[in-house]
Order: sequence, then C-alpha cells, then structure tokens
Amino acid sequence: MDVIISLGGSLIVPEEVDTIFLKKFYDTMIEFTKKGNRAIIIAGGGKTCRKYQAAAEKIVSVSQEELDWIGIATTRLNAQLLRTIFADAADHVVIKNPTNKITWKKSILIGAGWKPGCSTDYDAVLLAKNLNIKTIINMTNIDQVYDKDPKKFKDAKPIEHLSWDDMQKIVGTKWSPGLNAPFDPVATKLSSSLGLKVLILGKDLNNFKKALNNKEFKGTIIN
Repeated sequence: MDVIISLGGSLIVPEEVDTIFLKKFYDTMIEFTKKGNRAIIIAGGGKTCRKYQAAAEKIVSVSQEELDWIGIATTRLNAQLLRTIFADAADHVVIKNPTNKITWKKSILIGAGWKPGCSTDYDAVLLAKNLNIKTIINMTNIDQVYDKDPKKFKDAKPIEHLSWDDMQKIVGTKWSPGLNAPFDPVATKLSSSLGLKVLILGKDLNNFKKALNNKEFKGTIIN
C-alpha cells in the first residue's frame, strides 16, 4: 500500500519542535513500512511559517508571492528535519517539485513546498497524481472538519463525511499565504477532479495508526 501524508507544520513545531510527537510518529511510520507499505510525507510550515510572514509584514510591505516564498522555506526546513530523523529509511533527497519524474528507492519519501500560489496540501495532491496514489492522510491541528471554526464557535459540529463540493464550500476557492484551513482550496479543487480520497485527522497517533490500517478512526473522510 502506498499513501501520502500531509503533515501539518503546527504538529512538527507547535511552539518549539515537538520531539515527543516526532519520535512517536517515526515509530509509527517505521512499523507501517516494515509491513511492506510505502509513504510519502509532505511537511507543512505551520506556525513557524506564519510567525516569519507576520514579522516581515511588520517591517515592510510584502507581496503575496514573497510571503509564499517564506512559507515554502519553512516547509523545506521542516522537511529536512524529517528526512534527518528517518535517516536511511527515507530517500536522501527532499522532493521540492511534485511534478518531476520521481524514482522511489526507499520505503519513505519526504517532500516540501514547491512554488507560490498554494500550500503543501496541493503538492501532496500533485504527487498523488504523479504517482497514481489514491489516498492522502492530512494530519493537522484539528481532529476533523467542522461546519464552522471550532476555535471561535462552541456549537461547531464535527463532520464525518464530506463530498468534494461540500468541502469546497467550507474552504472557499481562494488561496492566501498562511491560510489556516482544513485543506487548501486549490488542493480541494484538484482532488475533486482526480477523485481522490482524503482523510482529515488530528495529532493522535493511535488514531492515525487506525487510519493507516484502514480501521475505523476519528476524523473526516472526503471523496
């Protein structure tokens, strides 16, 4: 089984690098690949990205493209951390262009941001298209998709299953640098056209393991 994991930067570096989470994530992925499975892990930028973007905007007027390049740089830093952690279990080159021909030698590939105009969710979808992989697991700082922002509304209701049309209504159609959404609007549109299945779930690694093994999990399925 081949799977793509879009790993939110806010799970990698919520404030400081979360070494406890990363060690458990490493153990989970090694266990998964020892069964003959393979995984591509795309690192997001998360809070690190937004902190740097906000700092730049306090000093000068910054274009959206430049803000995106800051975000891309932070994803590449996070990806290099992951590639170092996985050592010989992962290919030694971090994927930066998801549309290039990819030679997959090891059981794990690590990827990062590519170019302005989208997030690493979109890069994950492009990799799915490139390598004909049908499932993406999106690990983020919310445990599933809600009908409205649960951080702002106490009556927000979780959604277990969504069509791509419904997901597009929730996230909108426009990308903006540092956007904090369950799934990138640009990635949502492409996922719909490709007929992908995307699982949205939080940082609970026991729950993540259930999703990896096609067992019932807490989260949202989009297809």
